[in-house]
Amino acid sequence: MTVPSPDPFQQFKNVLRAASRAERTIDSYLGTLKQFDDFLAEQPLVASSAEDVTKYLTHLAEKGRSDSTIHVATYALRGFSRYVLRRPDWGEIHLPRARRRKRLPEILDQQEVEAIFNAAPSPKHRAAFMTCYGSGLRTDELLHLEPRHIDAQRMVIRVELGKGRKDRDVVLSQRLLTELRECWKRYRPQCYLFEGRTPGQPMAATSLQRACGQARKKAGITKTVSLRALRHAFATHLVEAGTSLRVVQALLGHQSLSTTTVYTHLAKNWLTDVKSPLDNL
Repeated sequence: MTVPSPDPFQQFKNVLRAASRAERTIDSYLGTLKQFDDFLAEQPLVASSAEDVTKYLTHLAEKGRSDSTIHVATYALRGFSRYVLRRPDWGEIHLPRARRRKRLPEILDQQEVEAIFNAAPSPKHRAAFMTCYGSGLRTDELLHLEPRHIDAQRMVIRVELGKGRKDRDVVLSQRLLTELRECWKRYRPQCYLFEGRTPGQPMAATSLQRACGQARKKAGITKTVSLRALRHAFATHLVEAGTSLRVVQALLGHQSLSTTTVYTHLAKNWLTDVKSPLDNL
């Protein structure tokens, strides 16, 4: 009896789950593998080589794909080659890594943030925006908050299984606590604080981002408005208020302090203290 060959997609999925990768990461990596398989055409996926991967990444660059897309594709195909194909010459394989542009985000000022709150399409969206700005949460962290994560005694929010599957506590303001209580009384969610149309299921990230766009237009703001922009504003405003970078790092859940230092470049207080030499002429 002929034994069927193992499915490389399922093998890779099993490897990623064994490594406790987030479901969003797994979906992204498997999507990359499917696109790579389509690129190979008639050539079997299991017969692909490092040269094939290099050609594919070059193809992505020539098609004008973003550095972020090439970055994800590189790491996905590295992992597939190493853990599924188990190439004996893995140590000698060199795959190109995309150079990511260091783009500084636009920062919303406090008046613009307040305008976004006031222009939210619904009380639920308003509470979500306030949570993102008031505690500096990532989108996935925000959407998976449960009532039990709100500690009104210690005035902290417990973030479980954040990026890197790490737990942390973040600040809970009294204003946010009041808003979350009103939101809970109004919507009575079954599981998550911010549920979508299906009871017991978190709101879709796309729905919340769409609400950000609607609020931006209503508020007449020209800057980019997203959940990430609110998180950036949280960190930048803390730095401007004199908060230690180490504290900001812990609140944001950054593994490296170098990731947090970008907010020193975004904070306006240090820049306004600098006098241009032109004024000395």
